[in-house]
Amino acid sequence: MNDIEGQTAVKVARQAVEAEVTGGSGGDIFLPSSFQEKRGVFVTIENYPERDLRGCIGYPEPVHPLGAAIIMAAEAACHDPRFPSLKRPELPKIVVEVSILTPPEEIRIKDRKQLPSVVRVGVDGLIMEKGPYRGLLLPQVPVEWEWDAVTFLEQTCIKAGLTPDRWLDPNCHVFRFQAEIFSEESPNGKILRKELK
Repeated sequence: MNDIEGQTAVKVARQAVEAEVTGGSGGDIFLPSSFQEKRGVFVTIENYPERDLRGCIGYPEPVHPLGAAIIMAAEAACHDPRFPSLKRPELPKIVVEVSILTPPEEIRIKDRKQLPSVVRVGVDGLIMEKGPYRGLLLPQVPVEWEWDAVTFLEQTCIKAGLTPDRWLDPNCHVFRFQAEIFSEESPNGKILRKELK
């Protein structure tokens, strides 16, 4: 995605959030043809200026056209089950972030103890899957929490409802993906590409 497309993605998400909370219409933003491509996407809502998580929902797999996926994820993030539903007075005090994902690919490695050596903190997001259990963490999460690769793997297991060491189980599937991240600097403010350090 170029920066203009990234800014458009965040504007679409912001409009969808505001429409969902106020009961208004989503507005009318021109979407380039790239928004018709099926892409995985997550929309994150954070309190400002603390940047505490307020909601984060998305679609890891490229099953919906990007434009539609952003709107659906933004609407759902307003009702993230971990938090009370977003309310109108909060709208001027939140920032919106959009992560556009590459398709997840399974990490196939014989010696599971070598897994941390192929997980790139600051580049990869992870999905952990075993039977009905599935958990996902975006690439920005381990950077924000200053985790190493082992902690990142453990925390993705916990997110999936598994024990922290389950990544060592050869029957547990580990997928990685990358993301282009665009975020408001301040509520309704400048939209920047987020570079992970």
